[in-house]
Amino acid sequence: MTSTPHTDDAHPYLRAATAGIRHHTRALERAVPPQPVGRAHLDVLHAHLTALHRLLDELAETARPPHPAAGRQLATAHTRLWQATTAVHDAFHLLPHNTGATGASECHPERLPEGPPVLTICQRHLAAGHTIRRKTTPTDLNTPLHGHTTTCAR
Repeated sequence: MTSTPHTDDAHPYLRAATAGIRHHTRALERAVPPQPVGRAHLDVLHAHLTALHRLLDELAETARPPHPAAGRQLATAHTRLWQATTAVHDAFHLLPHNTGATGASECHPERLPEGPPVLTICQRHLAAGHTIRRKTTPTDLNTPLHGHTTTCAR
């Protein structure tokens, strides 16, 4: 006798990531005095966003054939999430380095003052960028979120 997995068990890593984000958010809220955001915070947030980006991509692809309208909405969410991921990446480069230098830095993972870790934010962003550009037009990527027509019926 087989049982269908509970909806929450379909992506257990997503539950764990959500719990981690909640914990991180609560820790930031309770910090006295409030801690300014740092590059490490944005790096972790970017990692979560790119993972969520991959998940949305998979969900959009599996939803599209049987439910085209739902697939289009998930594809739109996929694009908007990429825009948020890009904004976090850009903000990362506008924060001061660990060395105390300020100002924008260009995206050169090999020259980051923290040294080139196994996967830097720039490398992660470039890898995710290849995926989004294969499936999305530049116009879609630069279009602001307008024309949201979905209504919630409760």
